[in-house]
Amino acid sequence: MKNLHAFLSGCLVLFSINAQAQAQLETGSQKPMPAQWIDKDTGHKVVRLTDKVTGNNASFYFHNNPFVKGAAGAGDKMVFYHTDAQGKQLYALNLKTLQAEPLTRHFAQVSGEIVAPKHRDVYYQTQDTVYATNIDTKKTRRVFVFPKDFKASITSLNADETQLGGAWSTDAEKEISKKYPEKSDYFNRIYESKLPRTLFTVNVQTAKLDKLFTDSAWLNHVQFSPTDPNLLMFCHEGPWHKVDRIWTINTKTKAVKLVHKRTMDMEIAGHEFFSPDGKTIWFDNQLPRGATFYLTGANLQTGQEKKYQMTRDEWSIHFTISPDQKLFAGDGGDAGQVAKAQNGTWIYLFHPEGDKFRSEKLVNMKAHGYKLEPNIHFSPDGKWLIFRANFEGSEQVYAVELAPAAKGSVGKAGK
Repeated sequence: MKNLHAFLSGCLVLFSINAQAQAQLETGSQKPMPAQWIDKDTGHKVVRLTDKVTGNNASFYFHNNPFVKGAAGAGDKMVFYHTDAQGKQLYALNLKTLQAEPLTRHFAQVSGEIVAPKHRDVYYQTQDTVYATNIDTKKTRRVFVFPKDFKASITSLNADETQLGGAWSTDAEKEISKKYPEKSDYFNRIYESKLPRTLFTVNVQTAKLDKLFTDSAWLNHVQFSPTDPNLLMFCHEGPWHKVDRIWTINTKTKAVKLVHKRTMDMEIAGHEFFSPDGKTIWFDNQLPRGATFYLTGANLQTGQEKKYQMTRDEWSIHFTISPDQKLFAGDGGDAGQVAKAQNGTWIYLFHPEGDKFRSEKLVNMKAHGYKLEPNIHFSPDGKWLIFRANFEGSEQVYAVELAPAAKGSVGKAGK
């Protein structure tokens, strides 16, 4: 039997046996699943990327870029978090060979999912200290130590990789989070407390801390533009139907601007993210909440908005856009989410057609527990969708091929 190779356009190469012999399985029907299989409900191939790393493995949050380009054909790399009995550490996965290697030591607590693709570093924070580790050399440097009177967290890196950004919260807010660890318990309490928060930047070379903006609102979801080094997006966190959520600030002029003003009672807009070219901010938009569902994009220069409507079942916790900006994807949701979908547990590919999405189901996620958000990412060449899931009983990272598997290997289940 001849071996076949599944290619991710030269950067994600997933070695396999003959496609005719690949298992056609219901995703999550076995624990463990094979290293790769064809989802019998969709006809798309799924591969466990973290097959060689024992323990729990988590891909990055949906709007945090985890990729760096491969050097001299060596394969692109994806950074992810690995957790085992010793603690939590950052790993890098070669998307060509699927070989994974640790980048950092184990930590009891570590946060920050920030990759610097130009300088090939990953930034992270443990307690009050921020570090950067080079993905190729593993050399680590201390970047910044938060002062005692300003304990905060980094969440983003600007486009020219000179400044980290984040938000500071009061000790009183931290106590609410500590006393009420479940989101359902702390979410309204923090929103209603109206405690001040401060947006800040840190210069990665000089360690200069700059306090940008303070408001008696829950400033959160801090993201730098992928193209404009001076543009920082943030949100007013809280119940989405009560807040005008999406804002930007110019880190040089300190000018603050509202991106989307709600147009009706109970409208919500959230889980915002930049387009790859930095021209548009996309967001989940419901008019009103739980009734009519859109992915809406606001042009940052003109303010003009573009809406794509979807069905209740197609609504997703998170959305993302392909590198060429021609396709979108969503990670679905179970009946307990805001859409109350009865058949929404799918990884979706979305094709824009006019003012609507035409959806394509990629992975059946009914065996996945949606308390763990899948957090989808298009692969660097846009041919695979990467996500995390727990349908095998542990948290792992997977890739699903956007092109359907060969007809001969799918059979009736893929039609």
